[in-house]
Amino acid sequence: MATDIKETIHAVEAAAVMGLLPNRPRMLALGEPTHGEDTLLGLRNELFRQLVEQEGYRTIAVESDCVRGLVVDDYVTSGTGVLDEVVEQGFSHGWGAHAGNRELVRWMRDHNDGRPASQQVRFAGFDGPLEITAAESPRRTLTALHDHLSARVDADLLPCTARTLDRLLGPDDRWTDPAAMMDPSRSVGRSADADRLRLIADDLVALLDAQTPHLIGTASRDERDRLRLYGRTATGLLRYHHWMADASPARMTRLVGLRDQMMAHNLLALAERGPVLVHAQNSHLQREKSSMRMWEGPVEWWSAGALAGARLGEEYAFVATALGTIRHRGVDAPPPDTLEGLLYALPEDRCVVDAARLAAVLGDALPEPRVSPWFGYAPFDPAHLAGSDGIVFVKDVPRG
Repeated sequence: MATDIKETIHAVEAAAVMGLLPNRPRMLALGEPTHGEDTLLGLRNELFRQLVEQEGYRTIAVESDCVRGLVVDDYVTSGTGVLDEVVEQGFSHGWGAHAGNRELVRWMRDHNDGRPASQQVRFAGFDGPLEITAAESPRRTLTALHDHLSARVDADLLPCTARTLDRLLGPDDRWTDPAAMMDPSRSVGRSADADRLRLIADDLVALLDAQTPHLIGTASRDERDRLRLYGRTATGLLRYHHWMADASPARMTRLVGLRDQMMAHNLLALAERGPVLVHAQNSHLQREKSSMRMWEGPVEWWSAGALAGARLGEEYAFVATALGTIRHRGVDAPPPDTLEGLLYALPEDRCVVDAARLAAVLGDALPEPRVSPWFGYAPFDPAHLAGSDGIVFVKDVPRG
């Protein structure tokens, strides 16, 4: 068995990943089982660098706020800003504090310097402006969309004035109250103002679509893409806030599903621009239903990868990352009867695993699921082997 498993592994490099696929997919997603470990971020950076240089990928998308990501994209494409401030302002969830993300941005800027726009690699966040404890006010995106359209179309076509929009939005802190995540009655999402804003957002997006021929002549492709991003995000945030105010048992299932739906829409928009590399938690990218236990009980939902993959078909590929230990987090050597345990017994410190061949070797004798001793790490589910195009295995993740 060990010999058969060894025949399914390759060195960790872009050529090995591409060798698992029938052709170059439009969207190639690399998952991770935990966040914030610079060993895994460094591996991502090296693989993505090779895929950009050898396979012609032109966008790198990460699990971070899609609107904040515009700050990073401006920096890597035109040098706007200062690196330290860009990584602080351009990432959500505190990801800018990680050396691996800073190094990714620095490399992208160096790569692009002096290259024409058609040869540059772009950066994107594809998450919504959402945190576990709160969702952002729709002010930033809704106001930006209204302002841009106000400058380009007849004022009579707009669904409201800027003053009315500002009044309906009100103070931002009523939208971002962390208590609303635990207590639906604290959410503003089903107030009369919020209901009116949902209609206004819908009308603004419809107006944006109706004005496409005019915008093609007056705005660049990047400007039009940015306007569509504002529209998607504003409507998505208002929908998310609406369901934060829901008191039904399906509330959390609805919310986690809406988040991944926003992610999927952003990824599909990026794929329209060209080949895209994606990095996020495995559960956001896998083809199977995702699941987790929250304070309101277990929830299941379709991930961004499942949704985008359903649309793209063979143009979507997913490579998961699995690991052996994160000892500084209390994750010690995996039991030998788990998938991670089988791979941990091999001499390689890191490798690319042919998931299809490994599934064939294992047959019906799937390994036991590994149980995580730390909430921040999600082991690879061996039942997902058939739905993965490959696995990157890292034996040990040392303290950064």
